[in-house]
Amino acid sequence: MPESTNTSASDEPRTIGILGGMSGKSTVEYYRRIDDAVNERYGGHHAGDILIRSVNFADIEGFIASEQWDEAGSYLADAARDLEAGGADFVIMATNTMHKVAPDITDALSIPFVHIVDAAADAILDAGIDTVGVLGTSVTMEDAFYRERFAQHDIDIVVPDEADREDVDRIVFEELTKGKIRDESRDRYLEVVDDLVEQGAEGVVLGCTEIEQLIDQADRPETPFFDTTALHVERAVKESLDVSVEAQ
Repeated sequence: MPESTNTSASDEPRTIGILGGMSGKSTVEYYRRIDDAVNERYGGHHAGDILIRSVNFADIEGFIASEQWDEAGSYLADAARDLEAGGADFVIMATNTMHKVAPDITDALSIPFVHIVDAAADAILDAGIDTVGVLGTSVTMEDAFYRERFAQHDIDIVVPDEADREDVDRIVFEELTKGKIRDESRDRYLEVVDDLVEQGAEGVVLGCTEIEQLIDQADRPETPFFDTTALHVERAVKESLDVSVEAQ
């Protein structure tokens, strides 16, 4: 265990605002990973300086199912303002899918919003890769918001075919968001990963914050996985402890 280190007033951590609840499983993982990373840095009883605003996932699922994106953007912008009012220095959102309404959240804040795709893109480029497959909800795999954000980093994405997308999405909502882990679903995801590689993917983005419960790098060591939960947390901890953040 690292030796406990006291921080001075000049290096007080910036408070991380987590917009969560989408689902609660991923929010818990964000909290745990941030605390673990801060404790690894400082030791002792050090933990992350965190605020969490957890929304009702039933409301979010309803917005997704009915494609009420304006309403979703307004709902999450209000929740993000709560984090700013509570003292957050910057905001992260513990979900990939709802980054579709990230512009609404960014516009609502006077503090920075740290985008999940930017954290993943930096890791992909550091690996010398410019084409990746994406696993996530149907919205994440099919909508332009994800593809276009990666394109800003000169990264191309490939997605599963329609039948595979349906299975990947169903497993997310019916199983992973509820903490259900099934071997059959793991095997199905790995089949999809193999198909993405055949389509030209040099690596695969785990583009849903629950997917890391189901598959990980050990399942396909020859194909780089980019776990958006881990990469987003890593970026958030860095921004909290090391450098000032800029609005995205």
